[in-house]
Amino acid sequence: MTRTIALLALLLIPASASAQAIFVVRHAERADAGMPPGSQKDPDLSDTGRARAAALAAMLKDARITRIYVTEFKRTHQTAAPLAAALKEEPVVIGANETAALVDALKGTTGNTLVVGHSNTLPAIVKALGVEETFQVGEAEYDNLLVVTRGAPPSLLRLRYR
Repeated sequence: MTRTIALLALLLIPASASAQAIFVVRHAERADAGMPPGSQKDPDLSDTGRARAAALAAMLKDARITRIYVTEFKRTHQTAAPLAAALKEEPVVIGANETAALVDALKGTTGNTLVVGHSNTLPAIVKALGVEETFQVGEAEYDNLLVVTRGAPPSLLRLRYR
């Protein structure tokens, strides 16, 4: 049911070059869940995380994604990997703390894009894209699929995927 709702939402995204959809997600579940904080600096995805990454790829494979952005951490690369492989698209790496550089890159990108970030960076990215709505991503939330449609003003559609 969730996938159907998300696919219907994709149909609402304008296909014109001037309207751009930016899909923003948090990386999938980490393999170090339950371990002491900081015990692993750059953990891989867990089995659940790899399954979520595959679900994301299945959901977005027909969304006309032309560019994928990830951070320097393995978990963002691994979350984007199934979609990147399906689209034969090499993800672009922009540091997790470089929101301004990411937004500048997004402004220069035509077509729809995917951004894989972190629970603490998603709100800042969406805000920097001009969305006034504020929100937080909980530490245990991995299922947010944020769709920012560029325009005047930009709009935000917040979905969940599994």
